[in-house]
Amino acid sequence: MGSNVEGGNANRPGLLQQCHSAHGPTFSGQYCQVFLRQGTVQYFEGICVPDSCGEDEVQMLVLNGRLQFGQTSLVPPLPHILANKSTQELIMIHCLSNTIDPDASDVTCLFVCCVMVAIPLAATLFTAIIRWQRNREVSPTAEASCLNASPNVYGTLKTNGSSSSEINSCTSEENSNNSTSHTPLCFPRSCLYRCLQVFSLQTTSQGVFSTSSTIPGGGYSSLNGIRVLSLLWIICGHSAQFPVINNLDNYKNWRKTVESNPLHVLSISGPVFLAVDTFLLLGGLLSARSLLGSIERAEDKLSLGLVANYLFKRIKRIQPLHLFIMCLTIGLISLVQWGPYWFPFIDTLMDCKTYWWANLLLISNLLPVHEICIPWSWYLSLDFQCFATTPLLVYFYRLNRGVFTVVAGGLLLMTTVTSAVITGLLHLPVFQPSTLTSEHYVLYYYVKPYTRYGPFLIGILTGIYLTTKKDQLLKQKWQAVLGWFCCLSTMAVLVGLAYVLRETPAYPSVPHALYQGLHRPLWALAVTWIILACEEGYGGFINSLLSLGFWVPLSNISFACYLTHPVFIIFYIGLQETPIHYTDINFMYLFLGHLVLTLVVSYVFTVLIEKPYLLLQWNST
Repeated sequence: MGSNVEGGNANRPGLLQQCHSAHGPTFSGQYCQVFLRQGTVQYFEGICVPDSCGEDEVQMLVLNGRLQFGQTSLVPPLPHILANKSTQELIMIHCLSNTIDPDASDVTCLFVCCVMVAIPLAATLFTAIIRWQRNREVSPTAEASCLNASPNVYGTLKTNGSSSSEINSCTSEENSNNSTSHTPLCFPRSCLYRCLQVFSLQTTSQGVFSTSSTIPGGGYSSLNGIRVLSLLWIICGHSAQFPVINNLDNYKNWRKTVESNPLHVLSISGPVFLAVDTFLLLGGLLSARSLLGSIERAEDKLSLGLVANYLFKRIKRIQPLHLFIMCLTIGLISLVQWGPYWFPFIDTLMDCKTYWWANLLLISNLLPVHEICIPWSWYLSLDFQCFATTPLLVYFYRLNRGVFTVVAGGLLLMTTVTSAVITGLLHLPVFQPSTLTSEHYVLYYYVKPYTRYGPFLIGILTGIYLTTKKDQLLKQKWQAVLGWFCCLSTMAVLVGLAYVLRETPAYPSVPHALYQGLHRPLWALAVTWIILACEEGYGGFINSLLSLGFWVPLSNISFACYLTHPVFIIFYIGLQETPIHYTDINFMYLFLGHLVLTLVVSYVFTVLIEKPYLLLQWNST
């Protein structure tokens, strides 16, 4: 038995390295985990057997052998202080291999990752060689004209106002002015040359650390601060959530300290994942603004071709890095010697080999939760499904304002009622950490578009309003004061009610159902007010804080941060051989450590993987 059994330390992992260090003439030690249920307690026991034993033989040893050494069985039951029953039920047996044995899918995934990294590195080397050559053989003026092209936010290579087609045509012009030149000033116009320039680090690294707003069209400076603060909230919540699931040695103490204490609202004790609803709101707002801008540039015509290009740009925005992280995670699983606390993640992540196509098609959130490849990718599927509805709503808005109002109101009512009904019928909790024990919460509610669409819809409405408005909404200071009072009061009430309703109901609960149906749209409306007030000059110090240039570089790599940070958290947990002890200081250091690693690696992934495809244009010029 380990320490602090009364505080919830029921697992008995033993010591994996000591087992692996055992060697006989014809065998070595093999570490196996016996997963058991005793009453309401589930736990595992680590045992060491020869590596010649298979999992079926270990199961026979545990179930049928029940070897007796004095009066103690091979896997003795938990004491009555932990479990109200003495009878054990075997759930499964899992043995950790002593060797690394990647299969074809692992090798394929690692190969894909290597290729995706090798292309920008090769392009960087190519661009560096060409520029070095030009520095030797070309005048500074010509070099600046041909090679110092920088990408704008839409991906067109420009040089002092010149387009990429002008870059490619400078050869003939310069050669006509200088017939004695022995070296062409620019490469001939070719798709390969343009792609290499776009993929080079000389291009992709530009602007990532810029402190000027990256929102196309300007404005909305507060969005960078809102986005980054929401991301930090999610990373903090995940840093606390993942260890709590399976490898705390004082889980009961953690629940008593954290779950009901508003001081821990940033570390999954409160409704941490309201930050996800903030992201959905921002996604809806920017999607509406982007589409309306495209329509304006297309001479006020909403065509099928424009919608197809709009959706394709979104796929190009999210899929390269998403699929890279998926392949990287699959490949690394087979290359790491995991510890005894890897088991909650390995089955889920190994589902990537079966259900990878759902991530490719962006429908992973429609699968049963235990089949989702890299589980945190559910958000990308949800976001794209919501994103695809923007053209339809904009079409109704342009067709008839009355029809648009009915459609938007009906959709908002539908998602609110659906959330409430599902919560009442299935007796769902309303927030973490109670949901850790509620599979139905994730399976039927948390990742589904019909329950999570409300904030995105409010974002679309906000984007349409801000893009098309002719006059300010706020004209008097008292209106701003009243709006801020309602906004902050709503946020405080939503967080407070989460603690009041934190227990999972054993019967259909009207308060839980109403809260579940309303709290996400209300949160989105509160954040909408913050954006609106900041845009119309009534943000005060909050606008000053959210508009700091400090947030812009972090916002530039926020997408990579979201996809990358769970990898670090899972790897940290999976490599542990002993349980983690909860204290506030321990978890603070875990969060800061995960955050620093995430920021560094996310910058690398942004310039190597994400940004080249953002800048790449598929049509030839």
